[in-house]
Amino acid sequence: MKISELLDENLIELNLKGEVKEEVLAEMVELLKEEDKITDKDKFYQTILEREQEGTTGLGRGVAIPHGKSEVVNDLALVFGRSQAGIDFNSRDGQPVHLFFMVADYEGHSPEYLEMVAQLTKNVRQDDYREELLTAESEEEIIAVTKNYE
Repeated sequence: MKISELLDENLIELNLKGEVKEEVLAEMVELLKEEDKITDKDKFYQTILEREQEGTTGLGRGVAIPHGKSEVVNDLALVFGRSQAGIDFNSRDGQPVHLFFMVADYEGHSPEYLEMVAQLTKNVRQDDYREELLTAESEEEIIAVTKNYE
């Protein structure tokens, strides 16, 4: 499973407007609903919030990978969001998050889900990848940058 295969221009938001964690998560869940990746945005939003209560998905280095599994998810999906200002996400390094990858999967075991989260984690450890995502000027460029790191 390649990350670029799941990235869709309609599931990329280069200018997240939220000023706090919950607002950013809600924006990203809304994109999933608009693209029919989930059937119930409120229920999936709750799933994401519950996962965050278990422990932050703010990895550090300005990156967070909020994720959740739910019966309201139609198909494995990935949303990319970017906040220019940065959001306090209780990250492990205490730094604000600028790059968000939200992973949505259906209930049950999905090897693709685990594979994708592992691949995302590996990619975001690379300084060049993060920098290119921060400076990309279009949704198409986000996808192209991601393809280059696969």
